[in-house]
Amino acid sequence: MKIPALLGRDPCAFPDASLALRQPNGLLAIGGDLSPERLTAAYRQGIFPWFSEGEPILWWSPDPRLVLRPDEFRLTRSLRKRVRSAGWRISVDTAFLPVIHACAHTPRSGQGGTWIVPEMISAYTRLHRAGVAHSVEVWEDRRLVGGLYGLSIGRMYFGESMFSLVPDASKAALWALCQRLAGWGWPLIDCQQETAHLVSLGATVWSRGAFLTAVVELVDMPEGQPWRCEDVTPG
Repeated sequence: MKIPALLGRDPCAFPDASLALRQPNGLLAIGGDLSPERLTAAYRQGIFPWFSEGEPILWWSPDPRLVLRPDEFRLTRSLRKRVRSAGWRISVDTAFLPVIHACAHTPRSGQGGTWIVPEMISAYTRLHRAGVAHSVEVWEDRRLVGGLYGLSIGRMYFGESMFSLVPDASKAALWALCQRLAGWGWPLIDCQQETAHLVSLGATVWSRGAFLTAVVELVDMPEGQPWRCEDVTPG
């Protein structure tokens, strides 16, 4: 019976993602830490951490993988109308910590807890300060009503989580992110695991092999784009 690999001290040393277990889907390794060096190395290899409070750090690379091409975001008339009528303002990197806290604590249907534990919040906040993790915020006047966060490495965006306090706010955040990335010529957003919600917005399933081939190329491309913006509300 295969068991996940135990990580050592080298923050860049991960097993080949193709060795991940089939059951549970994508479990690759256990242990290590959430240092910026290890997290960045993991994402560059198509690997991400996902664990609950009280568990050791678990590292995953599922097969298949859900991805979204920014220029294939499925914009409905109702969403466009909703964003216009709501009068929301959408920004980037102006409230990373409130966004990740909201992603951790906003109740979700069918989920009784959160994988965004305090150690994860601290780790991704460090990545944000280092210019690697980025958030998109949706505002209703001065109230934060939706958003998302993830990592950018090279020209690859690795989505992590999103939240809504009012209907469609997270969709609006994703639409704004897709518009921005498409304008920069970034071809891919990693959505990790398949959900009906993301598929309805245009995400598609790729084999892990196809995903890793794309990641290897994209993470070494120059990023060269300023992220922070007070208003990226799509028109």
